[in-house]
Amino acid sequence: MQTHSAKRVEITIEAVMQSRLTDALKQAGVSGYTVLPVLGGSGRSGDWTRAGEIGRASGMVQVVCILRPERLSVVLERAFAVVEKHIGLVTVSDCDVIRAERF
Repeated sequence: MQTHSAKRVEITIEAVMQSRLTDALKQAGVSGYTVLPVLGGSGRSGDWTRAGEIGRASGMVQVVCILRPERLSVVLERAFAVVEKHIGLVTVSDCDVIRAERF
């Protein structure tokens, strides 16, 4: 089966910023994404759980999208404009997809 190169972008951000982030992704041309709850973790400020307080947020979410490599720059630009001033993490990895026309 033939596969096609793509980019997987994962953005972890305060839950209160989710709609602002997904709006920015849509404006950048992202046609689909998945939002996952984040239960806890550890970072620069130490361990935390969803039950704990993270600034003024009631937790964290992770937004995941898959896109064509040539669209990566504009998506990262729009996403970083939202994440830059808030708690958050952006990662990019290579992946392969089977149905390239969906991205």
